Amino acid sequence: MSGIPVLAVEGDCIARAWENSLIRLVEAGCDIKTQYDKPSDPPSKDATMIITVEQPLAEPMIHRDMPGGLEDLQEYVMEVMDGIKDHCVRDPQDPQDTRWEYTYHQRLRAYDVPGCDGTIDQIETVCQQLAETGYTRRAQAITWKVWEDRQCYDPPCLQSLWWRITEDAGQRWLNLNVRFRSNDAYKAAFMNIFALVQLQCRVAARVAELTGHDVQVGRYCHVADSYHIYGSNIDEFRARFLGAMQTRDFAGRTLRYADVKDYMEEARPLILAKAQSMGQ
Repeated sequence: MSGIPVLAVEGDCIARAWENSLIRLVEAGCDIKTQYDKPSDPPSKDATMIITVEQPLAEPMIHRDMPGGLEDLQEYVMEVMDGIKDHCVRDPQDPQDTRWEYTYHQRLRAYDVPGCDGTIDQIETVCQQLAETGYTRRAQAITWKVWEDRQCYDPPCLQSLWWRITEDAGQRWLNLNVRFRSNDAYKAAFMNIFALVQLQCRVAARVAELTGHDVQVGRYCHVADSYHIYGSNIDEFRARFLGAMQTRDFAGRTLRYADVKDYMEEARPLILAKAQSMGQ
């Protein structure tokens, strides 16, 4: 092999597609160091990965072996969708401010450019574009700021989101392509995918509102330039994730979102209170 492997998997639902991606990564990924390794860490398992979720809202949506619990998943969704932690972003004019350099929500909904007045709500712009011409190839949002992120200590992993509407037998489907430059396959990718599918739902609803025509959530494609399991997590992954595959069937390894959605929604007030206390 002369380069990083390019691997592709698919699944009917989020949970299966994510599981398939990890299995394929361990089977065919290459071994390579990262900038975060300690001297004693083994190399990461890495590949360029293309994950297609055929029906993003199909159950079961949740994998039990995701990092964290259901409250953590709800918190991340609210962070990406609603910007509950945007106030944690540092003041770029204050060199003493050591808070976060960005949030995804801020980059997507309030993208700012030096010398330009105001900010750009890229998601609303995308919705307006799709409402006008559903098959446009220009409906995308980006996070990267070349004038900042080359020197950023922890630059955005998520790079872009690209939407396009297709029609089949009179039904309109909103497709979403997502690109990450770097994606922790075991400790982050599931939550990334789940939250971005929720954003896909919101965009579909907004376009339907603008046009007066129903728009359904279509397929989701997740592309990661570096899809990796850190060497420091390999032993845990083999014992926990692969071990569960030997002792539980797929139903036992997953959860229906419909069965836990109310519980997750009930956690919103505590999550908001926690978020509001951050970054002070």
